[in-house]
Order: sequence, then structure tokens, then C-alpha cells
Amino acid sequence: MSIETVREYLKTYQLEDRIREFEVSSATVELAAQALGCEPCRIAKTLSFLIEDAPVLIVAAGDAKIDNAKYKARFSCKAKMLSPDQALELVGHAVGGVCPFGVKEGVTVYLDESLKRFETIFPACGSSNSAIELTIPELESCSNPSGWVDVCKNWE
Repeated sequence: MSIETVREYLKTYQLEDRIREFEVSSATVELAAQALGCEPCRIAKTLSFLIEDAPVLIVAAGDAKIDNAKYKARFSCKAKMLSPDQALELVGHAVGGVCPFGVKEGVTVYLDESLKRFETIFPACGSSNSAIELTIPELESCSNPSGWVDVCKNWE
């Protein structure tokens, strides 16, 4: 899957024209913030985990870090991130472009509370040089999350 998969997916929401592609990498929070000219905290990073052999994505603010105790309390297991190969195979996007849009069947998406403090955020769009600016209601609508979670720290 790729930016084209995400573009096709976002057409359903009339958002595909808002995808931004860059001449430079946006594969990390810092690089994405530089490419967009925004604060790193407004980058909506998508973290990929394995819970009971199923892929789970957590979209969190760029300055947030997984809080292992909160994660274990919420999901009843230790946080185990997917390897780059697993992310591509199970989610459908390569690390650096992982996003909650146009993912494979069986991928569960959660949004972290760290995002709620922003009017708009910038998630990736399936490639290591893309992003889209979305409001929180737009993100909720087009990512089809299973819900909101509070599993991060260092952002308050």
C-alpha cells in the first residue's frame, strides 16, 4: 500500500486533494515538522503494536511517548511494537508512512488523548514524504477508530 492507496481511501471523505507531498522526507516527527513548518507536537504519529497477534495502531501527538503502565492497564499486555517488516505486512504501510488510512483488514485504530489539545494535526499519508492537515473531528471520521485511549505521557 502507498500514498496512492491512501489517496483513493480519502476520496471517500473528499479529502484526497488536501494530501501534501514533499521533496524531503517526513518520516519522523522532526522531519515532518520541518517539512510542514509546524511544531513537532502537532504531528500525529501512528505507532504500530501487536496485541494477541493482531495489529493495533495508536495515533498520538508528536511529543507524546507511550506510557508502559497506562498501556498495560488499557490493553492488558506489554507494549510490543511491530518491526518494520511486520508493519508493512500487517498494516500495509512502511514505517515512516504508517497512518490510520487505507490499512489492511483486521487493523484496529485508536486515537490517543494527547491529540485533543489541537485544533488541527498532521498525520502521514502512506509514504515517507506526505501528510494531511485534519481537524480532530475529521481524523475521527476518516480513521474509523475503535475509540480514544490515554496511553501516553510527556505531553501535558
